[in-house]
Amino acid sequence: MLLLALVGCQGMPREGGPAAREFRWRDLAKSDIDLVAEVTLRQHRTYLRELADKLYRRNPAQLRRGVGDREEALRQILGRPGRGLLAQWHERRGARLVELALSTGFEGDRVAAFVYGLRSMAVAAYGSEDEFFLSDEYDPQKIYHLARNLEIAAWRLRAARDASGRALLLSVGIDAGGEVNASYERLFGKLIALHDHFAQVVADSTHRRIKNVIQGVASAVFFPL
Repeated sequence: MLLLALVGCQGMPREGGPAAREFRWRDLAKSDIDLVAEVTLRQHRTYLRELADKLYRRNPAQLRRGVGDREEALRQILGRPGRGLLAQWHERRGARLVELALSTGFEGDRVAAFVYGLRSMAVAAYGSEDEFFLSDEYDPQKIYHLARNLEIAAWRLRAARDASGRALLLSVGIDAGGEVNASYERLFGKLIALHDHFAQVVADSTHRRIKNVIQGVASAVFFPL
């Protein structure tokens, strides 16, 4: 179970992180790396919930453009979105939904669209977000690209402005004490490290190489997943 130990060392919180579940007989049809993938994506959703909650608290007006209630919005973003949100998204997922969320003409709930876009990016990179079995395969290059897409999304969140220069979604800012609020950067850093680590675990276990990409996030485009 070395791989599980490796993921445990990647900074997953011992408190407030994904709860451990009991052994099930179908777990016998899973490899160590399948179990690591499940833990990774549970942690991914935990971080996304924290991100969505923080964004709603800083941008409460977005709730009025969506389902109206913060807890219900979080439930739909991390579970099954309702018809109202789906109608706003026009069947977009992943990077296309993130781009919609940060477009000046979008009149829907930007927080819901942005965070669900990040969630569906991970589904595309891993092939699922629930359970994995011996028959499942993982593409370390695709998961590496997911991490790069998260970097691009984090930059676009900070940079997106309307015609008058106001942020489309408030995130990074100065607190009452004059200190820069870096909590969003830390949270995105955890998300990025989570998938970079798993991509390397897969590459090492399958003897595959990851082609590293160097590009400036300001001009970068999302990688297809």
